Order: sequence, then C-alpha cells, then structure tokens
Amino acid sequence: MNIKGKLLEISDTQQVTNTFQKREFVVEYAENPQYPEFVKFEAIQDKCNLLDSYKVGDEVDVYFNLKGRKWNDPKGGVKYFNSLQAWKIEGASSGGTGATPPPSAEPSLEEPGWISENEDDLPF
Repeated sequence: MNIKGKLLEISDTQQVTNTFQKREFVVEYAENPQYPEFVKFEAIQDKCNLLDSYKVGDEVDVYFNLKGRKWNDPKGGVKYFNSLQAWKIEGASSGGTGATPPPSAEPSLEEPGWISENEDDLPF
C-alpha cells in the first residue's frame, strides 16, 4: 500500500527496548483537499533512518504495511490496535528511480508507407 502527501511531523527515534526502536511521523493526506486526513506512520528498526533525508513540508510517497494486533486487558476486555509500518519513503516528485522518464513520442500525422488508399489487397 502507499499514499502520497506532505510530511507534517517527524519525531526523533525512540529506543523502546535494548533491541527495538521506532520513529513516528505524520503525513497530511489530501485526497479531498477540503477535508485533509492526518495519518500517523511508524518506521521500525533499520527503517528509522528512512526519514533522515526529508524535512517537514516535503511531499512524499510512503509505502507501508497495515498491521493489526489483539490485546487482552487485565480486566478481561479485548482491544484491537492498528499500526501503519513504513518500509519505503520516496520524494513524491522523484518517481522512485531519480531518473527522468523518457519523453513520450509525438503521434505522427503521416500515414505509414504500407497503407495505401487505392490498394485493396484483402483476400475476401
């Protein structure tokens, strides 16, 4: 899954345990500009550094996995949590490769040489 939007917030990397770290960030997603959505993502472990080359206000394309968890609270209730784990971030204008796409060919107004109005070579 992926969405394009504007980086609104970037948090510092949090060392949750000795072996686990995460970094959260918020993207303003404006599918309908009149009612923008503010989507919080997290980058975990070695993906925390994905945000190092971006700043607040940059347009980005975020590729992510939707994760869901079930938790049984001590009182016997069940709660469900979702997280959006980013695994790739690109500048929205880069197109992913950093290379400029080749220009599209202009349509030719000339008829190809193999087409002739006077020739009827159909076998039926």
